[in-house]
Amino acid sequence: MNGLMMHYPLTIDRILARAERNFPEQEIVSRLADGSIHRYTYGEFYTRTLKLMQALRKLGVKPGDRVATFAWNSYRHMELYFAVPALGAVLHTLNIRLFPEQLVYIVNHAEDALIFCDKSLMKPLADLEPQFKTVKQFIVMDDLSPDQGLKLKGITDYESLIAAENAVAEFPAFDENTAAGMCYTSGTTGEPKGVLYSHRSVFLHAMGISMIDSLAVSARDVILPVVPMIHVMSWGIPFAACLTGAKPVYPGNQLIGKPIADLIEQEKVTLAAGVPTIWNVLLQHLKKEKTDISSIRAMVVGGSAAPPAMIEAYQKEHGVQILHAWGMTETSPLGTVANLKRHMSSWSAEDQLKQRSKQGAFVPLVEARIVDDAGNPLAWDGKNSGELQVKGPWIAASYYKPENKEANAAFTADGWFGTGDVARVDEHGFMEITDRKKDLIKTRGEWLSSVEMENAAMAFPDVLEAAVVGRPDDVRGEAAVLFLTPKPEKKDTLDLKALHAFLSEKFAHWQVPKLTDMYVIEAIPKTSVGKFDKKVLRKRL
Repeated sequence: MNGLMMHYPLTIDRILARAERNFPEQEIVSRLADGSIHRYTYGEFYTRTLKLMQALRKLGVKPGDRVATFAWNSYRHMELYFAVPALGAVLHTLNIRLFPEQLVYIVNHAEDALIFCDKSLMKPLADLEPQFKTVKQFIVMDDLSPDQGLKLKGITDYESLIAAENAVAEFPAFDENTAAGMCYTSGTTGEPKGVLYSHRSVFLHAMGISMIDSLAVSARDVILPVVPMIHVMSWGIPFAACLTGAKPVYPGNQLIGKPIADLIEQEKVTLAAGVPTIWNVLLQHLKKEKTDISSIRAMVVGGSAAPPAMIEAYQKEHGVQILHAWGMTETSPLGTVANLKRHMSSWSAEDQLKQRSKQGAFVPLVEARIVDDAGNPLAWDGKNSGELQVKGPWIAASYYKPENKEANAAFTADGWFGTGDVARVDEHGFMEITDRKKDLIKTRGEWLSSVEMENAAMAFPDVLEAAVVGRPDDVRGEAAVLFLTPKPEKKDTLDLKALHAFLSEKFAHWQVPKLTDMYVIEAIPKTSVGKFDKKVLRKRL
């Protein structure tokens, strides 16, 4: 039909070419394992990525092949983010914190052909190498960590691999719906499940991140993705940075406290992204050691809910805005962002904090609804709670090679993905996660949100982190159990009776954990992506 628009495939090679043409002088910064800083430009990044593509061709990588990475956040990892999908192959980011049996399952399930790994991460792979069925070769990236003297079969040095190649811009043509990336869920129930991201979904997601009422990524930003590049494609930040010409600052393997504070100050970071644990630890460090983080315009928190007390502390003590976001592996992950709307600017500080503590409004191209147990949509009134379901161009339609029919049960017949999150949406369109379905506690016939109890506990001045799980109880059905980690200076002086009284002001007496159900532990166990690992806590009970 005449008069229609041009056919322009949304493929990742176009993002790469745009960066070279429009932002060749922009810096890409990485901190290596020995603490040194590596700097180069998008122009140099482009040249090296072309060389890497040629090297991959010579290694026999074909369209559709899975090429895995097992690495920290760095410039070499970013080169792989673009070289692999630009060939029509699939970049498979392996989570470096997985249990060995999960790692073996995922590598074999994905049928990875190659694994690129940092030198500092060779040992886990060396231990498991005999169990990998399809891996033909390992390529090691020297991150300047101490030599472990480990050997892997078919081992090749990354720099030697690309040094011999010419930078030839040969981008094969393929459909924008071709798979570009692959991540696996953390497997909290059953085996981990694979999610494939298409070129089109990655491209649109990068545009979605860059929208002003989303994360507003731009060429003026200096972005610090503390979220690992092995977790949901680092929330899409490398692609958005390349698309807009933002300056990425990759932290390597030093992700806690002082190293992050120093990077923010030295590089004048404007946008940082990570899970609440990272920012909570940074907040405690800033209380002890003065560091200038005033360059930050927004600190993005995802993965799990940010405690309101932490949001308030950053605002009051450092003038830094915590920007709440929500997403999942299956949603690429961007789903919501808690940017206040124009009419909210006149609200009181208390009301604004309440709104910022929610996960936020759904970004364009993400449709959402909450449903009851029968699948009926519920009103957005801030009162009704139900399962959150979503659909959109960067949301998975099914899992990769599912184990069985039940594995895809979260995908409805009418095209929605059931997240497993229990949520409510207020009249302003702001979504608030009240819990995971499996983490709700039914006490005396009423549902208790573990998330709300955790946030309340973390608002107590002496508590650093708190996690709540349920235990069987003859009277209540289930009773809440509270695990606590005190702030370092309160390690020996945390007053549980005072905390109990504090919680009793916010919850009914039968909801509040008994003193005998409050446990002070050294650290709350975390999953491979930094969330509270409640299955470990349940086992402790």
